[in-house]
Order: sequence, then C-alpha cells, then structure tokens
Amino acid sequence: MSLHRYDLAVIGSGPAGQKAALAAAKLGKRVALIDRENVVGGVCIHTGTIPSKALREAVLAYTALDQRLLCSGMSTTSPSLTDLLHRANSVVRQEVDVIRSQMARNGIAVIYGTAAFETPHRLTVSRGDDRVEVSADKFLIAVGTEPARPDDVPFTPNVIIDSNELLTLTRLPKSLTIVGGGVIGTEYASMFAAVGVRVTLVDQRPRLLEFVDDEITEALQYRLRELGIRLRLGENIAKISLSETGEAQALTESNKIITSEVLLYCVGRQGATSALALSRAGLINDSRGRLKVNENLQTEVSHIYAAGDVIGFPALAATAMEQGRLAAWHMFKQIPAPASPHIPYGIYTIPEVSMIGQTEQQLSAAKIPYEVGVSRYKEIARGQIIGDPVGMLKLLFHPDSRRLLGVHVLGTGATELIHIGQAVMTAGLPIDYFVETVFNYPTLAECYKVAALDGLNRVRKPETIDDYDENDAVPATPTTPIPIAPPKNLAA
Repeated sequence: MSLHRYDLAVIGSGPAGQKAALAAAKLGKRVALIDRENVVGGVCIHTGTIPSKALREAVLAYTALDQRLLCSGMSTTSPSLTDLLHRANSVVRQEVDVIRSQMARNGIAVIYGTAAFETPHRLTVSRGDDRVEVSADKFLIAVGTEPARPDDVPFTPNVIIDSNELLTLTRLPKSLTIVGGGVIGTEYASMFAAVGVRVTLVDQRPRLLEFVDDEITEALQYRLRELGIRLRLGENIAKISLSETGEAQALTESNKIITSEVLLYCVGRQGATSALALSRAGLINDSRGRLKVNENLQTEVSHIYAAGDVIGFPALAATAMEQGRLAAWHMFKQIPAPASPHIPYGIYTIPEVSMIGQTEQQLSAAKIPYEVGVSRYKEIARGQIIGDPVGMLKLLFHPDSRRLLGVHVLGTGATELIHIGQAVMTAGLPIDYFVETVFNYPTLAECYKVAALDGLNRVRKPETIDDYDENDAVPATPTTPIPIAPPKNLAA
C-alpha cells in the first residue's frame, strides 16, 4: 500500500472542501481532495442544491411554456420527469467539469474512495480492493450530510423514498406525500405541485419554515394552497407503511390515513461521518453525526478542522464555501478579514423566499423597537410585466436611527434581490439610502424605494420631513449584530 504525504488532506469535495483545497493550493501547499464517490462535487452538486434548483428552473420553464401555448389557443401536455431532469443532469455534468478543471489547474490531487482515520495524522482511502495511505499535517473534514433514514420507515425504491432517491424516479407520480415541511420538503412540494402532481405536505409544526418571518410564511402557505398543495400542519406521523396495492400510506396520530403513489420522507439529515473511524483520530461526533468546532473551525484535535453541513447551523452552501476558505487560511497562518455577520437565506420554493437579518418575532422577543415598510410586486411596474401578483418585499428598521434590521422577500428573484439589502445592512446605512438612490426602471429593485417610503411615512411627523442629514446615520441601536438562534428546521 502506497503512502502519499500532503500539507492538507480534505475529506469531501462539496462546497467547503473545494474552497479549502483551492485556498490552500493558492498558498503553495500540497493538497489532496478525497471523495467517497467516483466524481467530485459532493451532495451539493449531485443530490442537493444544484440538481434541485436546476429542476426548479425546468419546472418554471415548462409551466411558463404551458401558459403561452394556452394563451394562443393551443393545447399541450404535462412534461415528463425525464424532460424535467434533463436540464438538471446537464447542469450537474457541467459543474463537475468546472470543479475538475479547477483542481487540475491548481495541482490538487483528487483521490476517490472511502476515507478512514488510522491515526490523528494518517488515514486510508479504500476503493474496492485498492487502498491508498495518506498522511498530512492538517486535515479538513467536509463530508456534508445525508438524509436521515429511521428504522421504522420502510424505505422502498420508487415508493417510500428520501430526497436523494427522488432524483432517480423515472416518472412523475400522480400523487405525492411529503413528510417534513422544512426547506427541502417545501421546495419539492411546490415544484411537483406546479407540474400537476397532487401533493400533500405533512409537518408536526403549526406552520412551515418557523425561522422565516410570520407574514412571509403566511403568504407562502397561501400560495402553496393555490398551487393545489394540501397542507397537513400540526400533524404527527404515527406510522408509514405500504398498502396491499403497493402504494405508500401515512397514518397520523389523529387517525388520518394519507395514501399516495410516492411518499418522500425528509425529516432531518445526519452528518456523513460514520465511515471515518473518528475515534482513531481522537474525535467524537454527536447523535446526528455532526462535529463540534471552535471559532476557527478546529475540532478538539487542533490540526483537524471541519466545515460545511457536518458542523450544523447554518448548513448553507454559501456559508460552507466561506468556512472552507477560513479553515484553510487559519491552518496556514493567514489572517482573513472578519466575516460579515449578515448571512442571507434563500429558499427555492415557487415563489422564492429570501431573508437577511431579524424577523419581527426575533425583534419583539429581544425587546428592540422597530417599524415596517412594505412594497408589493403588483404595485411595481416590473411586477406587472413579469406577471407576479404575489411578490412582496418587507423592510424592518429602527424607528429612531432608521438603521436596517431585516429584509424579507417573497416572489420572483427574491434570492437575487436580497443582496441589495445585504449590502446596505453591512454598511450600516439607514433606509433613507433607498429613497435617495435611483434604481433602473422598471426593475424589482424599485421595491426597496417603495418599501422605504412606506416605512418612513410611518415614523416621520409632517412637520419634521427634511432631507436626510449624514449625522442621522449614527445608530441609536447597538452596532453589534443581534444574536440569532439557529433555526430548528433549516436542514429538515
């Protein structure tokens, strides 16, 4: 068995692993990138973020095509799942090629196989009968997560499945039950409902996406019902089984029986650490397979770092990339600029949801005064042009300093639009910025100006309406970010 020596061995080639490997290589370090699959990219590229979002775009394209054809008096049929997944598979292949090229250009050794620690500084990578021994000065564990598969759920191919298996279906089911109303469940519910599948979404919580602002969630739930989704909220599942006819059945604790062709179980995810033999490296994972790290992304074994979904909240591809870079910089004595505390969240439902900063509920709980400004797509020219009557943008700001405290968007382009608010929050500017800024017309960005004017009208007294003075920029609220509790169901 051959031994290979590196400065850094990265386990997992998802967003965190890729960016850590590249950051270290740019510093002139010898780097190995290890992945248990026979291809780079990790969960993000193959079963998570990229294919699911590409599938969503395909759904939007087909539903828009249906509308155009119907308007011209022509008839059309629903797309097949093969049609919808064609684009997703194409995007995945292209992304894999990009990653391979990046690794090759930067001299990063890519090793395929299952990694397991032998000692804190050495591991073996097994692929069939082949074994490679790797030693390194530093390690980064970036193995991501995998769907939870409880023993009492009788997973059955093409009938009772997890989110990874959903992308292997060969046809669209006529009916689909989704157990778990977190981000993954809600996204897939809206996609399948949009192409005519009868969807029932079941969750034990009284509303979907509890970490999202209440008003946004209420509007989203209304839209999901308009798509034909049957929401069973506040319902616990007592038993999942196969019927005599081979269909999936879910029995709720309130004795409701929900029958469908396919049941998607997406309650929780587990850190993919079971094969790593962590104990040999002096590490212990928690009950969900996750690793604990300090502010520098070091585990309790100082030369072994961890990043991405395997360390838990916030479990976003964007933050995983940043964690990978920060880990690499720290382990090789680089001093990065402090990261911004303002992290945007994107939820790719139909319609999209995005948010940054605090919600009304968090501000109320923290006893921080705030005011609200709202704009709606139907009142914006661009909203009329694109035909989105449900979109809205909501600003939360301090009534005295007018400093922006939170931005919440529902509708077309929400995950892009949020970055304007992110820039203003990071700069510590008041919402007056939006009033004084000229936006292209017609654009959805104009929503910021309309929402800011709406908010200012709530706090300005008629006799004090003056031009904004730069001295007003001194905030009346603390400049440090308000702590946000990790959302309970972000990865569910």
